[in-house]
Amino acid sequence: MSFDSVIAAGGVVVFPADTVYGLACDPANEAAVARLYELKGRAPDKPAAVMFFDRVQALSAVPELTARTRALMARLLPGAVTLLVPSTRFPLAGGAGTLGLRVPDIPPLGTVPVLQSSANVTGGPDARRLDDVPEAIRERADLVIDGGELPGTPSTVVDLRAYERGGEPEIVRAGAVPEAVVRLAAHD
Repeated sequence: MSFDSVIAAGGVVVFPADTVYGLACDPANEAAVARLYELKGRAPDKPAAVMFFDRVQALSAVPELTARTRALMARLLPGAVTLLVPSTRFPLAGGAGTLGLRVPDIPPLGTVPVLQSSANVTGGPDARRLDDVPEAIRERADLVIDGGELPGTPSTVVDLRAYERGGEPEIVRAGAVPEAVVRLAAHD
């Protein structure tokens, strides 16, 4: 089965991103989202990001943002960042009006946006190799894609909500993209 067909059928996929291995499912399918959270042992009230495999598709998902914010997003994506923006477009992703948006710098695995999280047990180490993904997750996933060894550093999480209102971006989690790169992109 293909990535898109597994997602469309409500399945969960283990896949290689540009940082660490991830889990993906349909962000509009309540049962699939619940299953992804259950596989990770993640609290249902903890938000997850929505991943797009195309920058244009990602930017068109949040047309309500200012031109300034959209321009910064275009400078940072694709890349190893998760951008927090004000949006209610994917309510099952959690976040109460905040969308975590991600576009990995990899060849597209699929054509549809997916809810995604790292392929580990909540609080556990990030998976650089497929063998690092807990066996229980690999066995219960509907599709497992081996992408070899990955860099192993998770995405940098950048909060753009204040930036949207004229402020500065805030680094919420240090990761693969250095803060200086984000700051430089914000002032281009």
